[in-house]
Amino acid sequence: MLGWWRAASAISEASGRWAGCVRGRRRLSMAKSKFEYVRDFEADDTCLPNCWIVVRLDGRNFHRFSEQHEFKKPNDDRALHLMTKCAQTVMQELEDIAIAYGQSDEYSFVFKKKSTWFKRRASKFMTHVVSQFASSYVFYWKDYFKDQQLLYPPGFDGRIVLYPSNQNLKDYLSWRQADCHINNLYNTVFWMLVQRSGLTPVQAQDRLQGTLAGDKNEILFSEFNINYNNEPLMYRKGTVLIWQKINEVMTKKIKLPKETEEKEVEVTRTRTKVVPLHCDIIGDQFWEEYPEILAEDS
Repeated sequence: MLGWWRAASAISEASGRWAGCVRGRRRLSMAKSKFEYVRDFEADDTCLPNCWIVVRLDGRNFHRFSEQHEFKKPNDDRALHLMTKCAQTVMQELEDIAIAYGQSDEYSFVFKKKSTWFKRRASKFMTHVVSQFASSYVFYWKDYFKDQQLLYPPGFDGRIVLYPSNQNLKDYLSWRQADCHINNLYNTVFWMLVQRSGLTPVQAQDRLQGTLAGDKNEILFSEFNINYNNEPLMYRKGTVLIWQKINEVMTKKIKLPKETEEKEVEVTRTRTKVVPLHCDIIGDQFWEEYPEILAEDS
């Protein structure tokens, strides 16, 4: 009888604790639902379907940043290669990026038309790209600026634009490459006038005011014996990043039949990698050579 009483008491006590837990959870659930109305203030930023999603980021106050970190003028290979490394890192993390294009302190990332990443929320696309790029810039800085300490964290801003057609996207990328050409031609002449002719920045700016592309080319050739068309493609065309299948030769240890020891043999493996190109993307040749970028299943 005493045993039965103890068992009944234990069951009653456990039931009381369970009932208390249920009541506590119910109160928490009610409190949670009470406050959940704040989610109604979130804006719906879902990107339109069947559109290319372009995230473009730019360095914030990079004119000052480049001066304080003593970038070479008019182009610093270290800075350009670092930007490309960061862009490659972004593409490797976000594999729905079909193509990227960069020049100077900016990069554009093109997500596939049918991408469902982040439920196509614009804020998610932009913040993921910008944060990954900025952290990569700091992380890889020492690999490219071995003798230059990073004095303060760099900043990048971003924006999102949607392009409904392939031609819209091609025109956008053509616009960015044309901008690269215009800016680089101007900067090349400007810094030649400053560094080799001894002009002040203000004097060089006055000298170039109102000049056309042909005038700038003439100054470079007649005064500095520089043919602009011979300048590195990376400066004139920027950098295009695409996915390509690459055959890699690797060494692997295998044990052959009827042999007691392992032997090293070379094997070829195909991997898909992010590859940088320095080429024209305004004409048709690039798009004819890489039709998969604009494929309908993108």
